[in-house]
Amino acid sequence: MKSLVNKLIREDNFLSLTGNVVIAILGIGGFAILARTLSKELFGEWVLFVAAASLLEMFRFGITSIGLIRFLSGANQQERKALIGANLTIGIVFSVLIALIVFGINWFFSDALADSGYVLFFKYYPALVLVNLFWNNAICILQSDLSFGKILTIKSINSGLFFLCLLFHAFVTALTLDQLVYCLIAVNLVTSVFTFLKGWDELAALGQTTKSAINTLLNFGKYTTITLLGTNLLRNADSFIIGLSPLGPAAVALYSIPVKLTELQQIPLRSFAATAFPKMSKASGAGDLKKLKDLFYTYSGALTLLFALGSLVTFLFADLLVLILSGNQYAGIDPITGFNAADILRVFALYGLLLPIDRMTGIGLDSINKPKINALKVLVMLSFNIVGDLIAIFMFESLMMVAWATILFTFIGIWLGFVFMDRAVDLSFRRIFTEGIKFYVQGWAQLKTRLGSKNVGPVNRELP
Repeated sequence: MKSLVNKLIREDNFLSLTGNVVIAILGIGGFAILARTLSKELFGEWVLFVAAASLLEMFRFGITSIGLIRFLSGANQQERKALIGANLTIGIVFSVLIALIVFGINWFFSDALADSGYVLFFKYYPALVLVNLFWNNAICILQSDLSFGKILTIKSINSGLFFLCLLFHAFVTALTLDQLVYCLIAVNLVTSVFTFLKGWDELAALGQTTKSAINTLLNFGKYTTITLLGTNLLRNADSFIIGLSPLGPAAVALYSIPVKLTELQQIPLRSFAATAFPKMSKASGAGDLKKLKDLFYTYSGALTLLFALGSLVTFLFADLLVLILSGNQYAGIDPITGFNAADILRVFALYGLLLPIDRMTGIGLDSINKPKINALKVLVMLSFNIVGDLIAIFMFESLMMVAWATILFTFIGIWLGFVFMDRAVDLSFRRIFTEGIKFYVQGWAQLKTRLGSKNVGPVNRELP
């Protein structure tokens, strides 16, 4: 049994999942603190700040991150240093440019922005974009090396320190929104300094940058950037459009509650996707299409069945989950917006069922060097989402219809992604579910065999 435990805690998927669980717990805890301690209007402003910052983070790191992970998977030492140096060079240039642009917009339009819900973003993002660059670069490098234990350390420091700031805000003395952002900037600076001192950002590789490596990352990244931006907008376009509508920041705050709870369902997805992508990329690079398809089927099927359980729990206990996360302020029908956060969460429970296959088709397309097709898929999904949101908000003023639009665009994404993957590697939709069932049946059988044996060895049935 001891050997089984030791093997489990060193396994890539377990470490990745553990990291995301830890970060999710701290994130949900911090979200709950802010939802309880801030008014709906101020909390809505915080949500818009985080959403806008996340969007630009996706743009900044989307240019190189996926390409870096893919090409490092099969690179020799010289190529590795050139790629890491190119990633750092591109990251620094784009970070400075973004900081200057956002600072300039705030400088020239400060009066107009003062009356909007985006004042925090334009005021503070230029500082945040500079201090979090190096720890984010370190995570890309470590993911390509499958060093999920180190990634867990970095994320725990970053999220843990900010959670301590929120505990101080909740139990010692209340902080203003500006002071909370100061804490966030300071925490990101500390995290970057830590990764620099450990050498995990490999900053020394900056001197080994080559034009060829820069072109390699940019050529791949011009499509993955669109994909990541589109993916981020698929999550946050709802909040952006609601924030610009007559419903205002209070509606953004209410809608963010079920959105945050839905992220709990995505913890396993983010975790296993982080391990699936470099493995599928390696199989693709080696020309082993059988292994690539086996990885796709196993991850898609096993996660879909797991999500079915999570969606059922979310649907049945939606009211309780909203109460636990946000307190009485968001329980029942909201007097300001007239909507019930729990009802919106039940719609998102259905959305959760669709996420694994949609995500794995996207990962599959990137791994077989089809980032352009994946970008097209995401852009089509985003177009349907934005049109649906505009109709739901400005014609019907309905947050429920916004949630249903999310389900529509995800169905479209699954169909498009599978069609494109099938054309490239000849897939069977049915095998997603048969392989998913097989994964759990064989895993359970092996576990019973090992537990019934005196010589307990490691269970071999795990996600590849």
